[in-house]
Parts: sequence; structure tokens; C-alpha cells
Amino acid sequence: MHFEGVLFDIDGVVVDSPHERAWREALEALMATEWRAIAPETRYAPERFTTAVYQAEVAGKPRESGARAALDYFGVPGAEARARIYAERKQEALLRKIDAGEFVVFPDATRLILGLKARGVRLAAASSSRNARLLLRRIRADTFAEQQGIRRPHVAPGATLLDLFDADLCGVEVARGKPAPDLFLAAAEALGAPPASCLVVEDAPAGVLAAKAGNMTALGVARHADRALLVAAGADRVVTTLDEVDADALVEGRLAARAA
Repeated sequence: MHFEGVLFDIDGVVVDSPHERAWREALEALMATEWRAIAPETRYAPERFTTAVYQAEVAGKPRESGARAALDYFGVPGAEARARIYAERKQEALLRKIDAGEFVVFPDATRLILGLKARGVRLAAASSSRNARLLLRRIRADTFAEQQGIRRPHVAPGATLLDLFDADLCGVEVARGKPAPDLFLAAAEALGAPPASCLVVEDAPAGVLAAKAGNMTALGVARHADRALLVAAGADRVVTTLDEVDADALVEGRLAARAA
């Protein structure tokens, strides 16, 4: 067995995006203005919307599903009806932050992507967020490769991070969002790879659950001291940085640590 395809979630895995900050700031603004009258009925307070809450309840889910999950968590009355406006306000906040350049690429993820590309592994970008494509287009892969002294594979001048993926499934509409496997199954099909021969790289429990539901191997990236959540979701291996992963072993179908 070997991995014929590697599927990368984007937000939190490849890009340190402003999603979490946008979710948090949008809800804080709503609670201080339009929803001020219902705020005392909820469990919400700005300091309670922690990274742990975001990772457990919101991360990896389609936009309105994430909005509904956050509102349910904080006990907001009429969560189903309010989820749409919350999702819209979050999107407005997110686009402002992207336009302002408030995001960075994770270098460990980019190094792994380039390493797998050099070894001929087919790659897919598989994010529930349509904004992930916008982020990937704004990150120059050629500049990163030059700065890192990476000569293989050759990265064409002007190439973006999006250009390194063989399939782009960011924001593709599927019948069921994560934790259902539909998006990852669509990505495997786009790569022409059987699900059982695919590796999914995820930072959110919902994404790990989706990978396992699709009969795929799941590599969890615990960037927020949330190893336990990823293990509980069924990750086959959890790392704190993708620099720990041996790319040669992945080609052979093994999740192994890279030699020091």
C-alpha cells in the first residue's frame, strides 16, 4: 500500500487564516448591538469564545453549520434563525481581514507540500471554505521555495500555493459537510485515487471524523494544544508540526517521524 493522494485542509493546516478571529469578532459585535437584548439569556461572554471552543465546535464545518454550532454552544435563543446573519457578518469580517493581509502561510505545511510534489504524490486542497482558494492564490510558492533554498520540484515564476495542488475542492458544494466524508470523497475522486489510499491532513476534529468516515488515513496537526481532541476523533497520528512527518515514508504508505 502507498498513498496515491494527500488531501490538505487549508485553514489551520496550510494557512494561519483570520477565520477564528472573524468568527469571534462578528459574534461579539452582534451581541453588543443587534442581539444585545438576548445576551443575558445566553452563556456567551467574549472571553468564553476561546480557541478550544472554536476548534471543537466551529473549525472545519461549512459556514452556516459552524455559525449554528457556535450559537448552540453559547445557548443563543433562536440559533437556527440567527445562524445565517451570524455567518454573513463573519464572512464580511473575514474578507476585510484577508484584504488587509492578516494571514500567513505555515512554512512546515508548505515544505511538506513541496516535498510530496517532488516525490510525485498527487495533492488536493479540500477545505469547506470558499475563502481558502482566495488565500492560496495570494501566497507565492516561488518566493517561498527561493527563500527556503528548495530546488526540487521546480516552481514556475509567479506560481502560487494554489498552483501546487492537482485538484482544488475548496468550497465545493457537497450534500453533507464535515464531519461527513463527502468533501474528501469528492477530492479523492478528483485525484483518481481510491479513498483507502488517501491521507487527509487536518487540524479540526470534524475533519478527522470526516476522513475516517471516508475510510481514509487521518494525520492530525495539533497547532493549538488540542492533541486530545484529534486523538479522540480517531486520528491515526497527531503531530504538532508537519516538519515531524517523513515525506519518503508517506510515499511508502507509512506515517513515520522524520529522522532528526
